[in-house]
Amino acid sequence: MSMQIIEQTTTFQLNQRSAVAIGKFDGVHLGHQELIHKIIGQKERGYLATVFTFDTSAAAFFGGEAKELTTRKEKRKLFEQMGVDVLIEFPMNAVTAATEPEEFVHHYLAEQMMAAYICAGPDLSFGKKGAGNHALLAHFAKEYDYCVELIDKVMVEGVEVSSTRVREAVRQGKMKAAARMLGEPYSISGRVEHGKKLGRRIGMPTANLIPEGDKLLPPNGVYYSRVVTDDRCYKGISNVGCKPTVSDSAAMGVETYLYDFAGDLYGADILVQLLEFRRPEMKFDGVEALKAQLAQDIDAGETY
Repeated sequence: MSMQIIEQTTTFQLNQRSAVAIGKFDGVHLGHQELIHKIIGQKERGYLATVFTFDTSAAAFFGGEAKELTTRKEKRKLFEQMGVDVLIEFPMNAVTAATEPEEFVHHYLAEQMMAAYICAGPDLSFGKKGAGNHALLAHFAKEYDYCVELIDKVMVEGVEVSSTRVREAVRQGKMKAAARMLGEPYSISGRVEHGKKLGRRIGMPTANLIPEGDKLLPPNGVYYSRVVTDDRCYKGISNVGCKPTVSDSAAMGVETYLYDFAGDLYGADILVQLLEFRRPEMKFDGVEALKAQLAQDIDAGETY
């Protein structure tokens, strides 16, 4: 059964009792995965494994951080792969942001979601001014006949895993640190597009994708990488940036040379996993200098 997605509406009705995980789920890191595993475990009781999140983060809505570790499309794919039954992408707007927390519990969780089990992390907040929290959920548990579980922060090497910490690691190009908190390498997904075909002309063909505009990218530069497509995995080396040697455009792209691959990926959906930073993006004197550096990068990637 494919995952049901409820979006762009506050008026919906689940048709059976549900196990609900509430959160922002930016990054779908190890802490978020713990919440998902909890609701998946409740499916054996006949509950719908339901993820409740907002279509826009509160931070972005109120003018803060707008870049995301995982785009909406990426989240949907991850949740479905993990076995989620229902994904609710609740609208974040002036009206919903002003919902009284008690009304949120009564109307949305108890009535529309028919919640039997609710789990969330310790930093949960919902409703007007973010006043709703775990204590409020617990207060209404008996009245609305659900149980609520607070899931502690997951620790990695003595540090709490959080979207903020993952974001910091990605911004600094610390891809191994990000991967430890995510449980897998930080990735960028998209469809392979036609570029200027310079790589093909100089004997180093690459797969070129344009990330979604709200995707958080690491520092411009060259990264050791892996590319996943059609359940196949290829080793690669990727450039994140705007290719200053051959383009005056500021448009960001991710261009990847794949090892041991022969074929055409144009139009294919791929996932580029960034494993480790190699060097910053730089502008060369010309194509020959660029070609020489790319050859060094490719050799270094093979060694890696």
